[in-house]
Formats: sequence, structure tokens, C-alpha cells
Amino acid sequence: MSAAEVRPATPSDAAEIARIQRLTWRAAYTDLLGAEAIDALDGADLEGTWTETITFPGTRVYLATEGDFTVGYCVAGPAPAEEIASADGSAPEDAAATGLIATLVVEPRWGRRGHAGRLLGTAATDLRADGLERGVTWVAQSDHATLGFYRRAGWAPDGTVRTLDTGRGTLREVRLTGTLRLELTR
Repeated sequence: MSAAEVRPATPSDAAEIARIQRLTWRAAYTDLLGAEAIDALDGADLEGTWTETITFPGTRVYLATEGDFTVGYCVAGPAPAEEIASADGSAPEDAAATGLIATLVVEPRWGRRGHAGRLLGTAATDLRADGLERGVTWVAQSDHATLGFYRRAGWAPDGTVRTLDTGRGTLREVRLTGTLRLELTR
């Protein structure tokens, strides 16, 4: 195996992140979101969106690499109030110390090689350096692989769910939470 690393993304990485998003979403989310939604990614200005995301203040975008290949990405930062609020809209006591893992994606052909763990570990370390202690993320309830990954990292559902309109139906997501002091296990 070539050297595997995680590094901060730069605007010049936007096209590669968009490529990974298109490819991964097509492989993993067509059944959940529908072919029309996935096909719409081909015409979307994902590269422009990723450039904006990479340069947005307070947001950190990380890339996982193996040798010369970019194999995954993660977006993290302080958790916005709407991402951590209770069902009644109230903020938790530790709102100011909570980070969000907005997305974590590894291209399928590079899966099961530790890239997701390295991405999450790097994001958690940097969020802790910013004074955050707890993290949250949202995962499709039917995405058993991703749910299992976060459970192995010590994160668990907190009982909060949301339903997203996909245009062809609904997608139910569960919110997971856990410490940013990770102990990833296999």
C-alpha cells in the first residue's frame, strides 16, 4: 500500500472533490435519492460549490490521499445551531463546544483501507484544538456501513431524526454524536 495521508484541501482540489462526490453518490446513494437527483449532479457546478466550501470561514475540508490519488474528503467545523438543536428547537448546554462532521466520503474502490478513520481522526483533532469537545453528524438511517463506522468510533444515535424530501420520496436521517477524543476500532 502506498503512503496514506490526510491534508487540508485547497481551492485547486475542488474539481477532484466534485469527481469523488459524483462517483460515490452514484454508487452509494442512487437507491436512496433516485437516479434523477444523482444525474442532476452531472450538470451542477459542484466545482464552484466546493471552491466556496473550501474557502468558507470556519469550515475545514480535508482530503485523504493514497500515493498520488485523492481517495476521499471530509468537511468539518463548529456545529450550526440548527444541526444540534433538540426537537423543540432548544440548544444543548454544550452547543458552543460542539462540532459538525458535515460530510465524510471515501471513494468506494478505496474503502476498507483506513481512510475514513484518518479523515475523522484529523477533523476531530483539529476541532478539539479549536476548543470543541463533542461532534455530531447526520447519516441516512438505511446506510448501515456508515452507521457502523461511526459506532466503531464511539458515536451513537442521540434519538434525533429528520426527514428530507428527495424529490421522489423522503430520506430519514439519524443524528449521531460522540466525543472528539476518538478511539477508532476495527
